[in-house]
Amino acid sequence: MIVVTGAAGFIGSALLGRLQADGYGDLVAVDDFTLAEKSANLAGKNIGHCVEREHFFEWAGNHADRIQCVLHIGARTDTSEFNEEILNHLNPEYSKRMWNFCCANDIPLIYASSAATYGDGSQGFDDNTDSLELLKPLNPYGWSKHQFDMWVMEQSHTPPFWAGFKFFNVYGPNEYHKGRMASVVFHAFNQINESGKLKLFRSHRPDFKDGEQKRDFIYVRDVLDVLVHFMENRKNSGLYNLGSGTARTFADLGKAVFTAMNKDVQIEFIDIPADIRDKYQYFTEANMSKLRAAGYTHPFTSLEEGVSDYVNKYLSQGDYC
Repeated sequence: MIVVTGAAGFIGSALLGRLQADGYGDLVAVDDFTLAEKSANLAGKNIGHCVEREHFFEWAGNHADRIQCVLHIGARTDTSEFNEEILNHLNPEYSKRMWNFCCANDIPLIYASSAATYGDGSQGFDDNTDSLELLKPLNPYGWSKHQFDMWVMEQSHTPPFWAGFKFFNVYGPNEYHKGRMASVVFHAFNQINESGKLKLFRSHRPDFKDGEQKRDFIYVRDVLDVLVHFMENRKNSGLYNLGSGTARTFADLGKAVFTAMNKDVQIEFIDIPADIRDKYQYFTEANMSKLRAAGYTHPFTSLEEGVSDYVNKYLSQGDYC
């Protein structure tokens, strides 16, 4: 059995599809399956067991000897969530229980962290764990992920193999349900379809021009490649960045979407909403040297290639992977 948490969500469901395509059977999907808007992500997938998130550890206690690996992707991922009780339960505390379960049963564990742990980037984007305590996330979500990363580094008892990945700005199919939290590519496609124009956030800092804010955008296909690589090889336990390693502007992203849709570029700038303005990251770029040193050599998809693939194979047809 291979367990995937967050299985009905964006990355989790894409991961299930990838594992199925690679010939893996007896897949275990763990999530809150009461959310109807996520059900399409699981349609057509051959899942051996669907286990409710809050019942997982009870279920797993009876099946631990059959579990080969846990891919813990599930979390409360809304960066505008300020209910710390919910974040604490679903993020660090649930992850600690998963870590301890895997330790007790000698099960490899791969988990999702986030680039939100880096905060405003003033400490850089280096996944060297010696400087973890210096990071200051900008929102409760980032802190919830950071708390677990720091807790992991304090543990003397570990799974037989483990890897945590700080996901940067992931985009790709199966994010139809995410609403405001969906990728800029998703929102750009829909805006351009409806109006022929794209609205991007203007800069509220003098050192960045409008549309020149930069993020490390990574296509979900590359994320899945990395996760499967580490699941299969199970070497070099540690905490890693997972981005493309190249920061690109939001203007670049917008132009790539217009090009993929064969439309003329028309971009307007709007204010960043007040509730997230002081927590907005203006620049992210993953240092990928640690991942490369661990033996991952595959190239990452360019922004233009990834956007074209996403728009033409998925968004334009409403398809899932």
